[in-house]
This record gives sequence, structure tokens and C-alpha cells, in this order.
Amino acid sequence: MASTSLRRFGAWMVLASLFAVTGCTNKKPNFGGQLPPGQVALRKIDPKDYPDFTKATWNLNLLGRAVDNSIEYLRHPSAKRSFPYLDISHDRAMATCVAFKELVAQAYGRADAGTFIDQEIRAKFEVYKSYGAPDADGKAYTDIVLFTGYCTPIYEASMTKQGPFQWPLYKRPQGLVTDATGETSQPWRTRQEIESGAMAGQEFVWLKSRWEAYVVTVQGSARLKLTDGRMYEIGYAGHNGYEYLHPSPAEALVADGFIPMAELSAKRMGQVFAEHPELMDKYLWMNKRTVFFTERPGGPFGALNVPVTTSATIATDKTLDKLVNMTIYPRAMPAFLNVPMPVPGNPEQKWQFMGFMMDQDTGGAIRAAGRCDIYMGIGPEAERVAGYQLNEGELYYVAVKPELVPQYLQKAASAVPPAKAK
Repeated sequence: MASTSLRRFGAWMVLASLFAVTGCTNKKPNFGGQLPPGQVALRKIDPKDYPDFTKATWNLNLLGRAVDNSIEYLRHPSAKRSFPYLDISHDRAMATCVAFKELVAQAYGRADAGTFIDQEIRAKFEVYKSYGAPDADGKAYTDIVLFTGYCTPIYEASMTKQGPFQWPLYKRPQGLVTDATGETSQPWRTRQEIESGAMAGQEFVWLKSRWEAYVVTVQGSARLKLTDGRMYEIGYAGHNGYEYLHPSPAEALVADGFIPMAELSAKRMGQVFAEHPELMDKYLWMNKRTVFFTERPGGPFGALNVPVTTSATIATDKTLDKLVNMTIYPRAMPAFLNVPMPVPGNPEQKWQFMGFMMDQDTGGAIRAAGRCDIYMGIGPEAERVAGYQLNEGELYYVAVKPELVPQYLQKAASAVPPAKAK
């Protein structure tokens, strides 16, 4: 099954964040540091090094649906191509999701839910930890991951070019060269070439703002309020084959003195471009990558072609390492995050999130273990919260113990797939 949606890793702010944490000091981890060929992002850890799972109760009401989406993905025959990952076979991944769904259902509503989760994880699962980013000297890994946020924005749009609707998003063009997963494998046209007329006649929908159109091409999906009042859901239909490189637009705006680093945000960048639209060609075209769109009702969808879940889905690098025939991070698996997050309703404040989310989306193909993107939801508030998610933390994955795989596979076989349940 080819991927039909993509979440840009680190959302639109990630390279700005890398500049913020690495460009000003040589003591911070290099969150953009790539893994050497033949190495993936996780390693199994000893039980004595397991984190404290007792606080993993905040989003239990969301996790059941998210796990169902991972199971739906794993049921598809094409999912087998993503495994094995280390010692995790496709069967073990399926058994893990079934076992984890059972754990979540049993824990939800219990007075001792945190203690129960901690005990169950230690009894039934093995734990893997991310190497995280390399240190500034590239001599060792730090175990530290930079967590950013992404969302599905809502903007006004028109199906035709008219009035204020002058800024297009584009359909998937003919001629893209793709790999076995359906992803573009050779560069096609740059963002500058496309926006300068290389895709004239292939416009998909029109937005009021060039900045909003840019944001949508970085986020990879949107909900658009059309001129006739309809809400139109669009999603990823491919990309132009380029990756995000330095300098990013955000980096350059800071370096050139348009935005102080302390004030860098999506809102602030939008203000600069609103005041100085003549700057857009220079800065936005620094990002050669863009994506193409199609209608995608029922979403937003992640790279597994299943819906993503607010505060329960993450995106990580899924680049295939051909030396070991493994992706950098595993698809569809439960991940445990220990990271500060914006307080809902008051994102300027932070709280320490220690809980699970499902790895259901993918990021830029840069072979990085030091970055993870959290899906924050739909609309203006989600966009606002995502802009505040820029924090360092730790990232773990769990897999059911090998000896328990047969019993949970049996449960998977007897269960009715959620999409077919009556």
C-alpha cells in the first residue's frame, strides 16, 4: 500500500528549532545529526533502565482509537514490508498492538491505572530507547530527542482563482519517479520552479494568502472552508523529491535580523511576510520542497494511510536503511514520551507529559534519531499549540515479549477489524 499522506517531520518550524538549539551554542545536541549507515534509531534496554510508566494515564481515552488505526494498518499485506525492525517481526508488531490495546482498555477508569500500566509493561513488554541526537562533537549519542508539534490548519479557499483567492496548491503531476512505497525518489521541480509557472494548469485549490499556502505545503494536509460554505478536506498526494535543507526560511529571517530568535514563531513569520511580501520569493524559495494534494475526506491521514489522533499520534523518520533493510523508526508501534508539552488552553505554560502515543506518521528522509513530531489536532488552537511544542525529552518504544506473541496473535485473528465492526 503506497503512502497517501505525509506529515512533514518537525512541522514547518523544525529547522528553525534546530537553529535555535544548535546555532547559538556548541554544547547542545545536534538534533539534525544523521545516523551512520547500518544503524537505526532504537536499541533494547535493560529492565533496570526502564522509565517510570506510572504517570502514563493522561490520554488513555484517546489511545484506544489510535491503536485501532495501527492495527488496521498492520492488517494490510503491504505492512509486512516494514518489518522486521531489530527483533520485532510483523507478527510481533501486531501482537504488540493487540496487547497494548488490551492494557489501555483495562487501565482506563482504574483508580490505580498508573501502577497497573507500569506493572503490565514490565511484565509483558520489552522496552527500546532512542539513541536521540548526537552531541555537538558527534562523538556520542545523548538519548535526547527534540519534540516539535504539527497540526491540520483550517483556511478559507476557493476551487477557482477569483477575488482574493490567488495562491494555489497543486495536484500531483505526471512523471514523478517513485520507489516501492510510492514516495518520490528523484527530484522533479523545485518550489521556485513550480510557483513560477512550471505547473500552470495543474492548480488544485486557491487560498487567500501565500503564507497560508506555504504552511499547508509543509503541514501536508488542511481543512479548507470553501466559498460555498463547504468544508473541504485535503491531504498529501506526493512530493517533489527535495528535502528540507539549511538554511531554512526561519533560519534566514533570524540571521538577517528580521526576527529576534526569542520572538521566532509561526505567527511572527506570518507578520513579517504580511508587512514585507516582497521577501517571500527570497525566503520561501529557500525551501525547495513542496507537496501535492488531493481530496482526503475522513482524515487527516498519516503516512500509514490511517487517521492520525490528536495527542496520540507521533511522526518520526521512516527512511529505509538499505544496509540493514530497516526503517529508522518502526511503523505503527506504541511509543512512550517523556517530554514537556504546552498546557492545553494555555500553551505558554508547560507540563511534563509522560505517556504513550502511536507512531503513525513519517518525516523528512534525513536519517535522524533526534527528532519527533506530535500531532496537535485541527484548527487555529491546534496551530497555536503546535507552535509552542519545542522541547527536549526522551523517546521509548515497547514490544510485547516474544513468548507472548502467539496468544495475542490468536486474539488478533479472532477480533473483528474496527473498520468492519457492526
